[in-house]
Amino acid sequence: MSDRATLEQPLSGDLEANRFYVWMVASVAAISGFLFGFDTAVINGALVFLRRQFALSSLLTEIAASSLLLGCLIGAASAGKFSDGLGRRKSLMGAALLFTASAIGSALAGSFIVFSLARFAGGLAIGLASALTPVYISEVAPRNSRGKLVSLNQLAIVIGILAAYLTNWQLAALGETSWRWMFGVAAIPAAGFLFGLMFIPESPRWLITRGYREAGYAVLAKIAGAAEAQTELVAIEFAVSEKSSDSGELFAPEIRKRVFVAVSLAVLQQISGINTVLYYGSVLFTEHFHGESAKAALGANVVVGLVNLLCTLVAMIFIDRWGRRGLFLVASGGMAVSLTVLAIALHVATIAPAVIFGSVLLYVAFFAVGLGPGVWVYMSEIFPTRVRGRATSLATTALWTACLVVTLTFLSIVEALGTSAAFLLYALLSLVTFVFVWKWVPETRGKSLEEIQRMWGRQ
Repeated sequence: MSDRATLEQPLSGDLEANRFYVWMVASVAAISGFLFGFDTAVINGALVFLRRQFALSSLLTEIAASSLLLGCLIGAASAGKFSDGLGRRKSLMGAALLFTASAIGSALAGSFIVFSLARFAGGLAIGLASALTPVYISEVAPRNSRGKLVSLNQLAIVIGILAAYLTNWQLAALGETSWRWMFGVAAIPAAGFLFGLMFIPESPRWLITRGYREAGYAVLAKIAGAAEAQTELVAIEFAVSEKSSDSGELFAPEIRKRVFVAVSLAVLQQISGINTVLYYGSVLFTEHFHGESAKAALGANVVVGLVNLLCTLVAMIFIDRWGRRGLFLVASGGMAVSLTVLAIALHVATIAPAVIFGSVLLYVAFFAVGLGPGVWVYMSEIFPTRVRGRATSLATTALWTACLVVTLTFLSIVEALGTSAAFLLYALLSLVTFVFVWKWVPETRGKSLEEIQRMWGRQ
């Protein structure tokens, strides 16, 4: 069929059909988030078996755990080049192949080196997907549901984390080789992700930016209907014509402030300490829930995961009603208060463990309602189409760098300052996040991607 025929063919204007199609497309893309969450969390349950299997020292154990994060950094840093050059969909297909190879390679690894390389490949996939998926969904989503749809990715991440916890718990009964099954089962959703990508379209904005006008219009029409598609087509073409892309454009005056805001939000999301709870929660509960078993501490960690999931669902409901900025302010303020209470509870020995546990749950809840999904949404929508892939890649690289720094320094900070002072530091950083959002982050709710560009241009 010719491009003209594609442009002129009758397309369904039925609102429900369009809405179903958009949710289907976004859901397929969000499978990458599930794999992201699963791959980052599965190592927790597998490490005890891996250490015995390969007789790992403490240093080699740290390498086994961090090889994934190194891949995440490199994958995120390269995502922009692949995304802008090959397209969002093809780049996600590359990530799907890496997810599949990593799952199979980790499960079949006969040596520590092979295992680490397989996990590194999984990290590359996570880095690519974490930068690409929010961008792709934001470019296919209608303006009034874009926040909710992009938040699907964060929802999938927390579901993946919970699935890893539950999978490890079930498969541990298989004995010393159970770690192979823990990693290997991820090949099933990874293959499903690759299969699903074959049936979703390329980003219409990427197509139009690259000169495929009719193909881009056809996707827009299927998403929003012919009338709205024509309006968006004109707006996209006008935005593209304003300035051509070049290697230094990320640092041009009209883009520089957006890069600063996106990178700052990405870093603040991580240095406010969320991974100290998600990664070290069981250690925290074991040390401070005196008289309770390690199994009870792991059970508490599962409750944390459930709260994370439920509050992410709440965020999806309200992010397009209350806006990004409002949720950021509520979340960062609530996190600062919760962490302050946690720090006091950890310092005063007579305070009941229930206060510690409750403040941790509140902290996770506030994060999941705001900064968890919201930062990914915001980063994906504030940049022009011509630089969105590269700019989001830069911000995501900053996020993974901050994640790595927090993960590697938490125990050292605790040893140097004490657990109470460590969480008081993260409370202060949450307050810094509140002030930053108040001063620097404008609202984007209800605006098309092109309207957001004009709004930033006036600032």
